Amino acid sequence: MLSNIPSHYYVIGSTIMAILMGSFVMVIRMRASKKPTNEKKIIIPPIAMSSGALMFLFEQFRVPPMQILEASAVGMVFSTILIATSKFEVKGQDIYLKRSKAFVFILIGLLVFRVVAKMILSSSIDVGELAGMFWILAFAMLVPWRIAMLVQFIKVKKTIPLKNL
Repeated sequence: MLSNIPSHYYVIGSTIMAILMGSFVMVIRMRASKKPTNEKKIIIPPIAMSSGALMFLFEQFRVPPMQILEASAVGMVFSTILIATSKFEVKGQDIYLKRSKAFVFILIGLLVFRVVAKMILSSSIDVGELAGMFWILAFAMLVPWRIAMLVQFIKVKKTIPLKNL
């Protein structure tokens, strides 16, 4: 049934979904900066995203080893940008993720990069394989970023004096 659908429709559909999800992430990140953060809020996104690895159970999403390395390397390079712009601040006894003016532009830039790369690569790489590559890229970007955030959060948390009981 799905094999009868031309691949360019998959590219268009996944591009629309990427734009919607990217917009959703931006809204969530803006709201999150208004509330205190904690270790759980930092750790959950990569754990939740890891369920996406189940796509690799299906043959059409499997990625050759060289492309795994390429997608991982690009993701790790992009994570450095996110790490550099993610800072925490203490307000009273709470720790907040400091709102970065650059963050929205970085997310938009990453989204544009993803859409353009998908349009270019979809002519030479199978759509399912491309989906797997972009998942690897996103995961390789998210994990180092969140680990760096957690390390930074723990350092900041140690600086907060205990409440007087």
